[in-house]
This record gives sequence, C-alpha cells and structure tokens, in this order.
Amino acid sequence: MISTDQAQNLLRNKGNVVSRDGSKIGSVSQVFLDDESGRPEWVTVKTGLFGQAESFVPLSGAEVRGDDVVVPHDKDKVKDAPRVDDENGHLEPAQEQELFSYYGVSSVGDSGHTSGHTTGHDTGRDAAYASTGQTGTGDVDRTVGTGTHDHDRDSRGAGHDTSGPNTDDAMTRSEERVEVGTQTESAGKARLRKYVVTENVTQTVPVSHEEVRIEREPITDANRGDALSGGDITEEEHEVDLKQERVVVDKETVPVERVRLGKEIVTEEQTVDEQVRKEQIDTDGTGTTGTPDVPGDGR
Repeated sequence: MISTDQAQNLLRNKGNVVSRDGSKIGSVSQVFLDDESGRPEWVTVKTGLFGQAESFVPLSGAEVRGDDVVVPHDKDKVKDAPRVDDENGHLEPAQEQELFSYYGVSSVGDSGHTSGHTTGHDTGRDAAYASTGQTGTGDVDRTVGTGTHDHDRDSRGAGHDTSGPNTDDAMTRSEERVEVGTQTESAGKARLRKYVVTENVTQTVPVSHEEVRIEREPITDANRGDALSGGDITEEEHEVDLKQERVVVDKETVPVERVRLGKEIVTEEQTVDEQVRKEQIDTDGTGTTGTPDVPGDGR
C-alpha cells in the first residue's frame, strides 16, 4: 500500500505512472485520499497528446519505484477508463464505483470491501493534493492526519478557478511548439549488374600468296649443257607448289577496369509548415478605475 509520504514525493518530484513492463502511461497529476481512512486511493494521470487528458487509476496493487508509481494496468486500459467529473476536487461514491467496476478492483488494502458505498458514510474521495506546487508538509499532514478534507476549496489557495478546482492566484498560459527532426528511412536500392553485348570489330590485315610467273632465258655457253641433256623432241610437265597466307582470328579475355557502387550524402533543405495552438489571456474587469500601466513609461 502506498503511503501518504510516498504520494507526496510523487507529486513533489513530478513522477510518472508506468505499467509493470516499464512503459510510461503518463505523468502524475493528483492523488485522491479516502475520506474515512485517509489513505491514497486514486491517482490521476495525464495522458493523450501533450498530456491534455486525465484518467483515474486505482492505487490497488501499485508500488513506488523511485519517483514513479507502478500500476498493474497498461496504457490502453488507463486511456479508455471512464471520464468522471472531479471539478470540485472530490470523487463521488457512484463515480468511484464505476471506476472500480471498470478496473475490476476494490478499495486499496481491503480485498473484501467490494463497494463500500452502502454503509451510510461518505466514502467518496477527496483530492488531497495536486501537482501545482501545494506539497508543503503542513498542508499534507493536516489533511492526512484527520482523514477528512475541507470542501471549502478557498483554503487551498488564493485563486478561485471558476472552471474547476481551486489552484493559486495565477493562471498558466500554454502553447504548442513544433519540434522538427529527421529520421533515416529506406529510399530504394541500387544494384550493379553486368551483361554481355556484341559489337563488330573491323581490322585490315595484309596477306600474301604465290603466283606463277614464266621466266625465259636464252641459250648460252653456261646453260648449253643442260639444254642438250634431254631428247630431241619430247613431251614434258613440270609442277611447282604455290603458297598463300590465310587470315587467322583468335580472341582472348583480358581485364579492362574495376567498377563498384559508392554512396555519397547530398544535403538539401525542406520547408516544414505546421499549425500550432497557443493560449491567450485577456482581462475582463468590472467596476474598476485607474490608469493602466503602460510598459516603458517609467512606472
């Protein structure tokens, strides 16, 4: 069971509500105490975009780990919880019973107390302290020690919030801010592929061949003996081998170059156009007189 001191530390240190697997559900907003026992019974958690929505989570089965409170419910369960009206800083018995039924739990630390709203006592829950800086020891001890809470919310701060629980004497103005970053994602693939093409190569190669040529020589004293060696009148044939060159083509594969894929980073600028919301605060005074303080006039 979570003690009131632990609940006060959660608010003071701006703790978070997380599930048992370590996933963050949201940040702690308020802690509600039981009217009879004074024990922390509920915690409201800020969920949704920018934490604009609050959901009730029972502290039954919850435990504190550092500045966080671990609950036995996941984020989807908490986000889908029934929305109840707690603008008076008090959780009515019917509202609490609806939440207990949704989460399937009973009151904190009492497994036999399944409803607790038919005894004739006011078993609703008061918001003992909220995450607005009101975590002083005196205020918490007074609230927890008596086990009850004063419904006059003017005692909690000087301001009076007409739209909900009292806070302090100031109003918070919020605005949305655009956070632009980059992330790396796949843009496609580049593939290096090799294939075969055929082209014609033309070269001129000189070739030679032998041709028959008749050579005649007159009879001289030098060749007269060879000329008279044969018969007087005869038939005779002589042969000679003729040769020629023929073109021979041979091909060989030789390496020409090395090709690889490389990457380079190219930076370009892109313009982001987004709408953001912000709050404006105007004054609406009635029955007041005086001169407004103009900035820069020395006053």
